[in-house]
Amino acid sequence: MTAMRLFLCEKPSQAKDIAQVLGATRRGDGCWLGANLTVTWCIGHLLETAPPDAYDARYKRWVLSDLPIIPERWKMLVKPKTAGQFKAVKRLLGEADELVIATDADREGEMIARELVEHCRYRGPIQRLWLSALDDASIRKALAALKPGSDTFSLYHSALGRSRADWLIGMNMSRLFTLLGQQSGYQGVLPVGRVQTPTLRLVVDRDRSIAAFVPLPYWAIDVPLLADGTAFSAQWRAAPQVCDEQGRCLNQALAEAAATAMRNAASAQVVKLRTERMREAPPLPFDLGTLQEVCSKKLGLGAQETLDIAQALYESHKLITYPRSDCGYLPLSQHTEAAAILAALGRADPALAGLLPHLDAQRRSRAWNDGKVSAHHGIIPTAAAQNLERLVGKQRAVYSLIRARYLAQFLPSHEYDRTQADFACAGQALRAVGKVIVEPGWRRALPEALTPANGREAAPAQALPALREGQDCRVMGVTLKDLWTQPPKPFTEGDLIKAMKNVAKLVDDPRLKQKLKDTTGIGTEATRAGIIQGLLDRGYLLKQGKALSATPAACSLIDAVPRAIADPGTTAIWEQALDMVQSGEMSLDEFVAKQSAWMSKQVQRCASLRLTINGPASPAAAPWKGKRKSTKRKAAGGRKRVGKPPGQ
Repeated sequence: MTAMRLFLCEKPSQAKDIAQVLGATRRGDGCWLGANLTVTWCIGHLLETAPPDAYDARYKRWVLSDLPIIPERWKMLVKPKTAGQFKAVKRLLGEADELVIATDADREGEMIARELVEHCRYRGPIQRLWLSALDDASIRKALAALKPGSDTFSLYHSALGRSRADWLIGMNMSRLFTLLGQQSGYQGVLPVGRVQTPTLRLVVDRDRSIAAFVPLPYWAIDVPLLADGTAFSAQWRAAPQVCDEQGRCLNQALAEAAATAMRNAASAQVVKLRTERMREAPPLPFDLGTLQEVCSKKLGLGAQETLDIAQALYESHKLITYPRSDCGYLPLSQHTEAAAILAALGRADPALAGLLPHLDAQRRSRAWNDGKVSAHHGIIPTAAAQNLERLVGKQRAVYSLIRARYLAQFLPSHEYDRTQADFACAGQALRAVGKVIVEPGWRRALPEALTPANGREAAPAQALPALREGQDCRVMGVTLKDLWTQPPKPFTEGDLIKAMKNVAKLVDDPRLKQKLKDTTGIGTEATRAGIIQGLLDRGYLLKQGKALSATPAACSLIDAVPRAIADPGTTAIWEQALDMVQSGEMSLDEFVAKQSAWMSKQVQRCASLRLTINGPASPAAAPWKGKRKSTKRKAAGGRKRVGKPPGQ
């Protein structure tokens, strides 16, 4: 009898791509069938960590004296919604002589497969398909270099440790603070979690910094000048000792005296000229977080709305690659497909006709870098670009953004000459900055309204006349401006996504700061939108227009929870420990034991708190009255973390 080789994938679409390369084209029950091989799939996690009442029925009621809840032996349950696919995978694992794990090449992907291997008691040989792109060339290359299963097994224990630690925080601290809130008359659920709570703190801290902001006056002077018949604008530069750290003049009398002196001057003399050729490389293709950030800023879309649109473009329209990516780089093996994709994009949209002659399919931007590709590559358009008339409104706008970033990779650098001219006028210093575009480059693909939000000030748009040192320019007027410093802006969803990614900036410890940079902050690309939406759904956050603000209940909760739980640095400490699990320096049992002891200490420390929660209760039902309304939320179409407690 011929041996059967089973490929276990993470998603149906992934399984279909791999099956086509393997020649498994016959559809079976929850699988694709080929010659002596079968390709099956999960739908994210088919198993979930059991809730507390699966260990003891008394935990159905939330009681303070039962805390902390720490399972002696952890249980996994089949998720009801995907029980049919679990049954198919279990049957196939029972029939398989050899298993190839083909889930995503990351910690969570390893866990999705290994938890099934363990639960279904598969005992045969295991190999690992490790790939970060689903184009034919990448799949064939990875199939030719299968890893032994033992090479990646430690990733499973690392993911399992993360999952169990999240469960311990979510289940225990959510119950604890909900019950403490009940004692003070608050009749709602108060979910606490490793990702949700630090995220909420970001908004609470921003709101408080806005409320505490005291505006300060400052003064600026604009001076229009004329040289050789061309008008341009220069700005007064006050002495550093009367300016703040941003160069703003805080001395009114000095500014008024300077303005008066320059009004009485006929000319300003050029004292220094410097022209520099500036070159800007194209922005990388989008990762999900950057796409959400730009769509929030440019299109006014929420994080979850952007994710849902991208998911539809990927799954329903087949127009883009996998959207839940944390990486903007592309594998070198995909560069060979560039010509076909560019041709398809041109055929699909006549509006690109003017851009096509400038594109060079052989051009290789910094985006093509195997060393920087993670489990997934940047989000790019596919060669299936057709029927774009089906895309309207927001879908068309988001697709256009993704397409523009890809097209930019095949255009030259954006080049311009930046001229800085310094002037002396009645004993005062002026400066004018001009910009002349030499080569539009990749900006041809990105309309001005859609240029990347990279946090830098846009280059000044004015062009200066041909100046020379010693030249006198006529003073056309002097405008003294009374201005006020502005408070920090409220978070938008895009800003909050960016802050979650860049949370390392808020951590002082250099090792923890680096760890947060290495792990791309708090949350993942797949979960951040759901976390923010969960905070909105539970009444922790409010949204007015684009702006997010924390409710009084959120502020009360952040003040009450142990600082370590609301501190993003805690995530970095956990990740360091999980690295030790992955490297074998610490066992999974030791990690979970340390987390359990830490959680017990937090419960003990907080159990006697007198909690006052301001504001109305969140929409969730009060859990101590019997059945608990689930507060879990799964981002549409996405992978759901195992046993994710309320708020994660």
